[in-house]
Amino acid sequence: MARQPDRDLAGSGHPPGMISRAPRGATAGADRSTDPYLPEHGNGGYAVLHYDLDLDYRIASNRLAGRAVVTAVAVQALSRFSLDLGRFRIQDVRVDGRPAKYTHRPDKLHVKPERPIGAGDTFRVEIRYAGKPVPVSGRWGELGWEELTDGVIVASQPNGSPSWFPCNDHPADKARFRVAVTTSSPYAVLVTGDLVSRRRGPGTTTWVYEREEPTAPYLMSVQIGRYEQVALTVGEVVQRAAVPPGVRAAFAHDFGRQGEIMEALQRLFGPYPFREYVVVVTDDELDDPVEAQGMAVFGKNHVDGRRTHERLVVHELAHQWFGNSLTVADWRHIWLNEGFATYAEWLWSGVSGDLPTDALAEQWYARVAARPAAVLVADPGVDRMFDPVVYKRGALTVHALRKKVGNEAFFPLLRSWVAEHEHGTVTTEQFRAHAQRFSREPLDALFTAWLDSTALPPLPR
Repeated sequence: MARQPDRDLAGSGHPPGMISRAPRGATAGADRSTDPYLPEHGNGGYAVLHYDLDLDYRIASNRLAGRAVVTAVAVQALSRFSLDLGRFRIQDVRVDGRPAKYTHRPDKLHVKPERPIGAGDTFRVEIRYAGKPVPVSGRWGELGWEELTDGVIVASQPNGSPSWFPCNDHPADKARFRVAVTTSSPYAVLVTGDLVSRRRGPGTTTWVYEREEPTAPYLMSVQIGRYEQVALTVGEVVQRAAVPPGVRAAFAHDFGRQGEIMEALQRLFGPYPFREYVVVVTDDELDDPVEAQGMAVFGKNHVDGRRTHERLVVHELAHQWFGNSLTVADWRHIWLNEGFATYAEWLWSGVSGDLPTDALAEQWYARVAARPAAVLVADPGVDRMFDPVVYKRGALTVHALRKKVGNEAFFPLLRSWVAEHEHGTVTTEQFRAHAQRFSREPLDALFTAWLDSTALPPLPR
């Protein structure tokens, strides 16, 4: 995601449930997240296999009625478990078809099934809920389901998913999805996934999407608006866009090199990891673009007919490899998303005939050096997850590695990293070990200097 880093460093460019305590006699660890940065999001005891969501949304009243079926496998014996879910009224909860006891406080739904669930058992939870979706508020602003002037945007990174569906809101718990959205027929609905059907009814249309690749909850997105849908480019990867009529001409120019960008990133990183790529431009202004699985969302302020924000176009596309196919095991490793997406901007600049990658690395090194040295890139802390230094020094780490091992090793290193972990989760430790396989010299000192120390090491030439 292109957040504050671009503004901070470059000067340019993201009715309450009943309050109650959890049921007593809980299975140990069943309600606990494993994420050190966001311990209130995510749940222990199970892994989700599939989400099946049927949503009915009324735009004028901002009312969402949902039926969610969550299929999961217990990783330990469970007498109870929990899901993340925001400020909705719960109408019914069933486990394997049987009514279940539950309590709901804002953002956490505790469920006690009629019968305990054995370790290794697969179980299904059906939840019916309704209300006005409210974004999750916090240190990063409002995240998740949010009203536009005329429509909806869903941008959930890192913890906005409970604003619209019950989930295990942890980046490492990736699952498959089916999402059906029914809303007023004049509006287009785009969901991260493959469109499998569209059924028109009296005044409404139901759009059904399936996401077969394992996907983290925060990377699922719904976009609703009065959009025109257009082809982005013709090529091996299907690329299309949904844009407001008023920006269509400027969009055609600003995204005119989309096909070239996709080809370049595939040469650098390997095959595009999904079946299609969708760009949405909202009719509202957005602080920052945001990536979702197989999708990127821009505000109309990012389209000016002059390609001013083309580097952000590259950044969000690069996240399809780094962040979406390869997803961090927890938020400590965020540099693996943002450092690589930022470095993709620099690589494209060199490929496209703009500033060479080396020149951009030198420019950003000088800017990072001018800031206080206060961030550990490998573990920045929750308050600094989206700090500019995580992005830029993360990219400089990748550049330093490239200089150390040389191009002949570096690009095969990247492509194999992507291929070996496709649709999985990754950590900094895994990347260090992977990189070492492509170097004749030890890399421990390089990674320690760039990732584990606040002091800025010299930039390799």
